[in-house]
Amino acid sequence: VQADGTDGNCVTFVLHDEDHTLGNSLRYMVMKNPDVEFCGYCITHPSESKINFRIQTRGSLPAVEPFRKGLNDLMGVCQHVLDTFEVRLLPEELRGLF
Repeated sequence: VQADGTDGNCVTFVLHDEDHTLGNSLRYMVMKNPDVEFCGYCITHPSESKINFRIQTRGSLPAVEPFRKGLNDLMGVCQHVLDTFEVRLLPEELRGLF
């Protein structure tokens, strides 16, 4: 959902079947970008598993770019955690099963 009168620098993304776990983590990753002026999310209703995730950028940077970068950075962090877990905590015979 793009705000009227903007050129794509203020967008609300609707994420279905998600909750605070993704919302807060993704908000943190997106806010690390210095070109992001505002980033926040809300759960529309406790009985719905849907997030409204809003990003507003400075200048003409499209909001979809920091959104995509935030998702990729978050996937990288999750992969690093999984790799570290497998190397340090799993017995060698169970590695690669997860």
